[in-house]
Amino acid sequence: MRAGAVSKRQFSQRTAFSLLIIATIIVVLPVLAIVIQIIIGGADAINWEFLTEAPSQAGKAGGILPAIVGTFYLMLGTIVFALPLGVMAGIYLTEYARDNWFTRVINLAIVNLAGVPSIVYGLFGLGVFVLLFHFGMSLLSASLTLACQALAMTVTTSREAILAVPREYREGSLAVGATKLQTIRHVVLPQALPGIITGAVLAMSRAAGETAPILVVGAAFLLPGLPQSPFDQFMALPYHLYTVAAHVPGMPKSTMWGVALVLLVVVLLFNILATIIRLRTRQRRLNA
Repeated sequence: MRAGAVSKRQFSQRTAFSLLIIATIIVVLPVLAIVIQIIIGGADAINWEFLTEAPSQAGKAGGILPAIVGTFYLMLGTIVFALPLGVMAGIYLTEYARDNWFTRVINLAIVNLAGVPSIVYGLFGLGVFVLLFHFGMSLLSASLTLACQALAMTVTTSREAILAVPREYREGSLAVGATKLQTIRHVVLPQALPGIITGAVLAMSRAAGETAPILVVGAAFLLPGLPQSPFDQFMALPYHLYTVAAHVPGMPKSTMWGVALVLLVVVLLFNILATIIRLRTRQRRLNA
């Protein structure tokens, strides 16, 4: 009887393990197929001229350098505005706020913000940053708009990373005479930094692929040069890809796939950089 129960348990575990493997394969295979298709379709378009020159002939000739630079500026601007606010909000919600109706409303609002359609953020940025604050159709308006969209993710990941720090660390710091602010600064935040970096990477990756918010607050299809100030218009890879794919007749398919491949590589580079920073931070913390 006992042997039969063990055999049944092993069968259940193997069945569950097999189902998990199948589910993982179902998720991974479409992603691999998309990546392979982008690489195959865009490899022929990638050359030095494509990466270092400005577009011409409505994007049919030249390169995409302004779009690459504009995307980097946009991602950096987004994280510069979103990360400090997100981390400070996460600190307040986890370390200072009391569990009452007010904080519950704030948490509910943060969760709902993550589900707001991106075009709504674009209209919000148009009404507030472009028209109300008179920033105009500019890189600054687009960065602030995407930062508003990224706030929900940065607050949530920062809060979860801070909550994951063991309570014993806080109690030990307070026991030796440190203030609560010193404990947060020197104990809690260093321990939560890998999780916070992960949230920042996810926010930047999403910002790099957004089209709807930026097309109403400053993105342009063709510009003669690079933006010289935060108040200039800019080009961005997702908007450029959308335009050449949907609104330029006779566009070579290799060019469209090439823009998609560059966008994929840009996002991948930011993820790799953040992974390196996260691993070094974690290793430094373990060696301390």
